[in-house]
Amino acid sequence: MKSNKEILAEIRRISRNTMADHLGIEFTDVGENYLCGKMPVDHRTVQPMGSLHGGASVALAETLASVAGTLTIDYPHQYCVGLEINANHIKGVTGGWVHGRTEPIYLGKRTQVWETRITDDDDNLICISRMTLVVRSNRK
Repeated sequence: MKSNKEILAEIRRISRNTMADHLGIEFTDVGENYLCGKMPVDHRTVQPMGSLHGGASVALAETLASVAGTLTIDYPHQYCVGLEINANHIKGVTGGWVHGRTEPIYLGKRTQVWETRITDDDDNLICISRMTLVVRSNRK
């Protein structure tokens, strides 16, 4: 069984040259029932008025939930894809980092539901998201 440090290193490796990499998402902690990451609030992630773009928050939430879901299945024989995501944007943020933590609400054989809470550097709630994943068999 891999250590949490080894799992994070593997997640970082497979995330190179992806949207997560482009947005500066960093995976920071992993456990049996959670995955954490952070994303900078900078020129890549803000809207023209200088606040964190809601789509960037959703990209962070989807990235964390999808990766966390993959950690719970028989990868590479199975994989997860997003079926639905929603987000409530609670508070704006104009700098620093946002921190996401995703945890499962439901882990079924064919579907999963994950909740991601995104906070700022002062632990203020910025966004809360729920994502449904479908688990597929890899037929390669």
